[in-house]
Amino acid sequence: MHDITIAGRHISDDSPAFVVAEIGNTHNGNVPLACELIKAIGAAGAHAVKLQKKTIDQLYSEALLAKPYDHYHSYGQTYGEHKRALEFDRWSFQKVMACAAEENLCCFSTAFDEPSVDFLLNLGMPAIKLPSGALTDTALQIYAAKSQIPIILSTGGGTIADVDRAVERMTAINPKLVLLQCTATYPCDFPELNLRCIVTMRDRYPDLVIGYSGHDQGIAMSLIAYTLGARVIEKHVTLDRGDKGGDHACALEPHGLSQLCRNLARARDAMGDGVKVWYESERGPLSKMRRIPTAHGWQVTGELPPLSVPERITQETR
Repeated sequence: MHDITIAGRHISDDSPAFVVAEIGNTHNGNVPLACELIKAIGAAGAHAVKLQKKTIDQLYSEALLAKPYDHYHSYGQTYGEHKRALEFDRWSFQKVMACAAEENLCCFSTAFDEPSVDFLLNLGMPAIKLPSGALTDTALQIYAAKSQIPIILSTGGGTIADVDRAVERMTAINPKLVLLQCTATYPCDFPELNLRCIVTMRDRYPDLVIGYSGHDQGIAMSLIAYTLGARVIEKHVTLDRGDKGGDHACALEPHGLSQLCRNLARARDAMGDGVKVWYESERGPLSKMRRIPTAHGWQVTGELPPLSVPERITQETR
């Protein structure tokens, strides 16, 4: 059964979508801005807020850190300066976690390396996200799985064979694993979203919850993902899509997040149970369009015979 519990919230085929708002770079390295984002996320109806954690000097090579990075989306002259400007320290994480608690939001983070896993565990986070870059990172997968807390793994930039190996490796240590269909392009064009992979992974890994990490623009694809079986929906969120930084362009603003949360709830209700029935609300309209047998033949009379227990027809009994 596709089933997991994160921070006390049960996620399964029958549950509402678990909506995760990603602000790892859209806070621009600014704690007050992050807290403002979190208040908007709580008001929009999301369930969780997610950050990012990197050990900059260990994760990246010296050559990459020194590489010039001077353009509109940069927060520094080099790639290293840019990444350090966006990185939160322990105090910043604690402030943001406190803001999330005030909004009754689950707060967790992506870990890009082993020291970051330790950093997040020390803060008592209820789950750890591994990015698409970790799909083939054997060492990080094993290290994170040993935490025995829920692990959410994005699968961008990989094949199903890569996912198979990651699932086998990690679930042998820790069965609490969520897989997210993802394309590691920011923003991503619609033809490359490949949402049917959600169905593929649900069939292939029947014990795991499957979700969707969307870098597309808008909310429609996340709704489709839910109807295909995704139960964790992750979207980047920003206060201003025109702001400086690479993630803002593929992010939702608070109004869009609110629409997404509202429509995901509606989608769950609208899907129903797959059993074909009539509804009492149909009586009035049908009385003016459905013919019934009368003394004068089949006619529309404005009345209908009493509607008793309906015949319930499913594909299995048809």
